[in-house]
Amino acid sequence: MNCIPSALPGVWVIQPEIVRDGRGVFLETYHRAKLAELGIADEFVQDNHSFSVQGTLRGLHYQLRCPQAKICRVVEGEALDVAVDIRLGSPTFGKWAGVVLSAEKQNQTYIPKGFAHGFLAISRSVQFLYKCSDFYLPDDEHGVLWNDPELAIAWGVAEPLLSEKDRRLPPLVQIPRSLLPAYVPA
Repeated sequence: MNCIPSALPGVWVIQPEIVRDGRGVFLETYHRAKLAELGIADEFVQDNHSFSVQGTLRGLHYQLRCPQAKICRVVEGEALDVAVDIRLGSPTFGKWAGVVLSAEKQNQTYIPKGFAHGFLAISRSVQFLYKCSDFYLPDDEHGVLWNDPELAIAWGVAEPLLSEKDRRLPPLVQIPRSLLPAYVPA
């Protein structure tokens, strides 16, 4: 496995080693010890699998009391995976990084705690899998409006398919500071 820095410190692109031969493909999608050697030492406790049609945008979500680090990958299609630094006091507060994840490339993203996360299905259909370092708690879910003008995320779509919940999320500037995580320098 190889970790490549993204535009945001702490957010990584993970490229597993892929073995291809006449039978097909083999790769390790998760190896706790190898990731720990690369600096990713979170314990992951929940796996999620999302199927989305083209143009579906899910996010930008985060949990506050029980924050989640995530390792994301796509097993069918392509998705634009986006992380936004929402940690109060962070030097990169309000900045975002986006990575196209694809089944063909088998690349992954690591998103640490304290970041809002979302993705856009850019192929006809997408199967998006992600590991979480804490359990999903519906009463701890928060979010940031996908098209917040101050974030200016280059989604590449003007009218995505959104859940009603995601459509009603506030821009970052309107979120009470008590509902944002704090930046803790390493």
